[in-house]
Amino acid sequence: MSLPTPAQTVGPFFGYALPFPDGGNVAAATAPGVITVHGRVHDGAGRPVPDALLEFWQSGPEHSRRTDGERGARAGRPGSMRRDQVTGGFLGRDGVDFTGFGRVATDPDGHYTLRTLPPGDAPYLSVCVFARGLLHHLFTRAYLTDHPLHGADPLLSALTPQRRASLECVREDEKLHRFDIHLQGEKETTFLVFE
Repeated sequence: MSLPTPAQTVGPFFGYALPFPDGGNVAAATAPGVITVHGRVHDGAGRPVPDALLEFWQSGPEHSRRTDGERGARAGRPGSMRRDQVTGGFLGRDGVDFTGFGRVATDPDGHYTLRTLPPGDAPYLSVCVFARGLLHHLFTRAYLTDHPLHGADPLLSALTPQRRASLECVREDEKLHRFDIHLQGEKETTFLVFE
């Protein structure tokens, strides 16, 4: 008789090809209109998670709602995972093209930083969280409270004030937004299920 094996967690357990050079720079730091979103990932006890990996997806500022109310295309440009033709290693981004995708690891204090442009057709950045102890990755959104479409978002309108606040970035200045993620506990971030 065999004993059941323990469940596998999501990881990441090592950094090979997961974080990549400039993964948190979706837009160049000098790009017109660039914003910084930063924060910490916390576990259920409020401690920082030093080995989480966050993926961000978004449309660019040029994507806006069409006149019929539907959203425009969200296709980004390739270029996040360019390879060096000589060594075969990863070069990272080209520093010019906006790809709409970022991947950022947290540091030993659970902190991350993302530089990007405000999305045009939605008031949020889509976020996927990978961390130790998770059997499945988690999906959430980081809402920019100064975005013109913020007040009209149907998901935010359907949430209680506490749940809504867990999805909203805190604007620290004109170009700096803080978005902390709490995996469990009293301040738990609202996570989404897609079916």
